[in-house]
Amino acid sequence: MPDIVILTGAGISAESGIETFRADTGLWAQHKVEDVATPEGFARNPERVVAFYNTRRAGIAAAEPNAAHLALAKLEAENDGSVLIVTQNIDDLHERGGSQNVIHMHGAAGSALCASCDHRWPAPLVMHVTDSCPSCGAAPARPDIVWFGEIPYQMDRIIDAISVADIFVSIGTSGNVYPAAGFVAEAARNGVATLEINLEPSAVGSQFEDAIMGPATQTVPAWVEQILNGG
Repeated sequence: MPDIVILTGAGISAESGIETFRADTGLWAQHKVEDVATPEGFARNPERVVAFYNTRRAGIAAAEPNAAHLALAKLEAENDGSVLIVTQNIDDLHERGGSQNVIHMHGAAGSALCASCDHRWPAPLVMHVTDSCPSCGAAPARPDIVWFGEIPYQMDRIIDAISVADIFVSIGTSGNVYPAAGFVAEAARNGVATLEINLEPSAVGSQFEDAIMGPATQTVPAWVEQILNGG
């Protein structure tokens, strides 16, 4: 069976009740990106940023993995080839759904980061700016999130995996955020088969060889069964 790299975005978790970045209502609509998702915003008002991610963490804790998350865990468990999930999401629904080989390229809500020494530790449900680093004792603590203007995590590992995969699949992404939006071009350069699964074509949808449109909770399980049955 094939080696598969899967990029997931907000669309895979939306059906679990976690709002997308571009939703017209909800938490993101109430805040400016530059205030809560940039290093400069954290420097100006760390209390506001920490409070914002405390609210996001609470929302994630209340959500449950959906059928798409569970299907990808089944794929990892039963596929003879490797399955790597690269997620742009900061939630832990892939892991709670059973997936083990997951890269959080934009960080994770469940992790805290020391702004002084880069040490990471499990974030409490409610963080405080005055929380001190368990390694060096410094404050402030910040959410372990890759903000706009920062470099996503594990890029070398991600590119290496895509370049040698048999299939690259993008699920529930907008195709507007780089470098993730460039992964399909990287796959194509290396002769890797490409598939987009989405509610509607993404901004880079024309670059994919194949596409399946529809809700992730319906399309992803069906696609997984097709792969596991040799399709």
